[in-house]
Amino acid sequence: MNKDASQTKRNRGFKRAANLMGERINAVSQQRGFAVSRLLTHWEEIAGPDIASISRPVEMSYGKGGFGATLCLLTTGANAPVLEMQKAKLREKVNAVYGYNAISSIRITQTHATGFAEGRVDFEHRKIKVAPKAPDPAVVQEVRARAADIGNESLRLALEALGQNVLSKHKR
Repeated sequence: MNKDASQTKRNRGFKRAANLMGERINAVSQQRGFAVSRLLTHWEEIAGPDIASISRPVEMSYGKGGFGATLCLLTTGANAPVLEMQKAKLREKVNAVYGYNAISSIRITQTHATGFAEGRVDFEHRKIKVAPKAPDPAVVQEVRARAADIGNESLRLALEALGQNVLSKHKR
């Protein structure tokens, strides 16, 4: 069986959410001038936590030749001088993401700390935390009973976790 047929059979028509949303995310980010959406999604990693906590990339505008783009960063008035001093270092970091000197200059736009009207700006990068649900005690007991004969403890614990996931999924 060739690789494509086995891949299709295994996936059974399902696609990853990242693959479904990739084209839409790229289209939206390209409208704002971001050919590489990684600049938006991984801003804290690229700029560093200090700069990312006081700024946010807003727009990229390209010159006539396509090279020498200007990156526009949003910050508060009090942090603008700090960001101004970091422009050269930040430009090097951003160009490293692109792999060439795509950014020739950085423009800083200032706003109030909480933004204006409904478009409020929040510079904090939030981590999404999802609390796992407690498994059903009946499922836990059933899985432990089935895996009780396994002598290797790490294997038994792994199989119990797998069994809890499978049985919980079937009960939904």
